Amino acid sequence: MKRELTRLIAGQICLHACMAGMRMATPLLALKQGYSAMAVGALLALFALTQVFLALPAGRFADRHGLKKPLRISVLVACVGASLSVIWPVFPVMCLSALATGGATGMAVIALQRHVGRMAHNPAELRVAFSWLSIGPAISNFLGPVLAGLLIDFAGPEAAHIHGFQWAFLLMALLPLGTWFWVRLAKELHAPKVLDNAAPRRALDLLAEPMMRRLLGVNWLLSSCWDVHTFVVPVLGHERGYSASVVGTILGAFAIAATFIRVCLPFISRHVKEHQIITGAMVCTALLFGAYPFMPSPWAMGACSVLLGLVLGTVQPMIMSTLHQITPQHRQGEALGLRLMTINASSVLMPMLFGTAGAVAGVGPVFWVVGAAVGLGARAAWRLRSS
Repeated sequence: MKRELTRLIAGQICLHACMAGMRMATPLLALKQGYSAMAVGALLALFALTQVFLALPAGRFADRHGLKKPLRISVLVACVGASLSVIWPVFPVMCLSALATGGATGMAVIALQRHVGRMAHNPAELRVAFSWLSIGPAISNFLGPVLAGLLIDFAGPEAAHIHGFQWAFLLMALLPLGTWFWVRLAKELHAPKVLDNAAPRRALDLLAEPMMRRLLGVNWLLSSCWDVHTFVVPVLGHERGYSASVVGTILGAFAIAATFIRVCLPFISRHVKEHQIITGAMVCTALLFGAYPFMPSPWAMGACSVLLGLVLGTVQPMIMSTLHQITPQHRQGEALGLRLMTINASSVLMPMLFGTAGAVAGVGPVFWVVGAAVGLGARAAWRLRSS
């Protein structure tokens, strides 16, 4: 399992890095071409918007066809989508590239997560496998933007020249081919049998299960915390007169801490169960959100950011492990799609809500309200004990 899991993580990194690099490069080019901040915000939203609508169909497709067919389609769509911006680096085409690479990454993630969950034989293996798998996006969120940024600055006749952007888009278009290189030898797992007389499948059937509703609610609360931190910290830093590099360092400290704890999580999760880790994360997040607006200096905010990264970095692997334990095998892809749909819908809508609330009441109350909601949700997290 270890060797195959390593190949799957490498494949995930290649495809996710393609999207991460496009998500960094396309807004920069749009701004250089004179588009407004609102247009750039809409462009960024397209990376998540496709996944909102395709997540459930992609999950059902993975339930029927397994790992390799969804990945072949994802690799093709991502390569073609990024290549369009190489040929026509204009705003409407970049919007198409955002839709294509975002949707392809979402489809691939569902297929990979479903496959890794089915490779595990017990809850302990599930926790360890998803802990390792969660390191992939952290690496690709660093790798994709860094590679794209280097090409934008140095591949053209001058920094930020259109040719530099085209070279960056070309590299992003080639990266998904690495996904197929790593995953092509993976052993396909047979799909579980479904009864011939089974009723038609609907997402509402999954939501009828109390454990699934509880899990999605907890997952939504915790994913909102990532959005709050990413959105509000720059606003808070701007209000206090901090430079862009200081604000970036605070956010970077959060990302590094989240990556570090995920490296440690395979060893931690051998001794602690999923619901215990999730509940502890929610309680600690509520306390940190309550204290964050009172941090008097960049150093204090940076320390709070590190602690928050350590706490929130533990959550996603435990959510994935719990989901696989409470969902029937023949519907695990659909359940993963439902989870991805709710997260991306939140990522599209919540920043607008946070912005409105922050403009009316200030950023402090945004932290406190979300922290209070997460603290109250800890009781639901404690009840996420699968039989």
